[in-house]
Amino acid sequence: MKKLLSLLLVTVLLLSAGSALAASKVGVVMPTNSLQRWNQDGANMKEQLEKAGYEVDLQYANNDVATQVSQIENMILGGAEVLVVASIDGSALGTVLAQAAENNIKIIAYDRLLTDTPHVDYYATFDNYKVGTIQGLFIEEKLDLKNAEGPFNFELFAGSPDDNNARYFHGGAWDILKPYYESGKIVVKSGQTEFEKIAILGWETKDAQARMDNLLTGYADGTKLDAVLSPNDSLALGITNSLIAAGYTLDDFPLVTGQDCDVANTQNIIKGYQAMSVFKDTRTLAAQVVTMVDAILKGEEVPVNDTETYDNGVKVVPSFLCDPVFADINNYKELLIDSGYYTEDQLKVD
Repeated sequence: MKKLLSLLLVTVLLLSAGSALAASKVGVVMPTNSLQRWNQDGANMKEQLEKAGYEVDLQYANNDVATQVSQIENMILGGAEVLVVASIDGSALGTVLAQAAENNIKIIAYDRLLTDTPHVDYYATFDNYKVGTIQGLFIEEKLDLKNAEGPFNFELFAGSPDDNNARYFHGGAWDILKPYYESGKIVVKSGQTEFEKIAILGWETKDAQARMDNLLTGYADGTKLDAVLSPNDSLALGITNSLIAAGYTLDDFPLVTGQDCDVANTQNIIKGYQAMSVFKDTRTLAAQVVTMVDAILKGEEVPVNDTETYDNGVKVVPSFLCDPVFADINNYKELLIDSGYYTEDQLKVD
């Protein structure tokens, strides 16, 4: 009888352990799988969370807000205990996030702040202002703006206005470059410097290319274009496509910045058509999110390193900011290949 009771007790404990494990489900929602960086983010997140012992429901929303809302609703019904949300529109998820909060589900905003809602517990991202600062400082150094007489001709692009990060990227870069604009050392021939005029909705490559095509009509008189501030690689790709189509060669190619170190853009860096790209190692960010998820589910203190910067319109969201760096022709091998982020074959150019 004692042996039978012991066997029953072990069975109950095993079943309980299995139920507890099954209950540790994490929902991960990404905006789209049409951009390389979000594919990598999602894959890294899923791999590291599963290694930590969690069940992961990873979904991509094809840049459709209604789809993303539906995915989150299904994750709530499916028993997720934590949601990691990289939003399409950070202000459009308030209702479904309230549903998650009613079900005691903790919410981590991933690399895009969830705005206009109290129902976001943490934010994990890179230091987005620093991303822009790095781009601005790169242009400052390469054009030797501190010492050169100038003037230098310059055009600006900004990211999607529905992405909270876009203003941080732009602010970081423009805070470095604006004094040179105000002093006349850099000239924006188009006259377009306001965020609303230079922003590209949805970060679309084709729209960046179309805008660059229009801007280049102002340089048809032979004016030399020295630099183009691009906040990320999808825009940089459109900008470089436009410049190449307009007849620019490596002998007169403007400095073009970027972010994400996408394969096509890194190849352009190797070829000489893009000057740099800010590298945000998604493995680092994914690892940090796993640490945060683990702390939440174990009832431990969640690690954050910023409790002042990211006001979402309702509250200041406790955040963990990872440090970005930049890749250019001088260090891309060490940063991207030697670290195992890419193989040499992936970055091979024709």
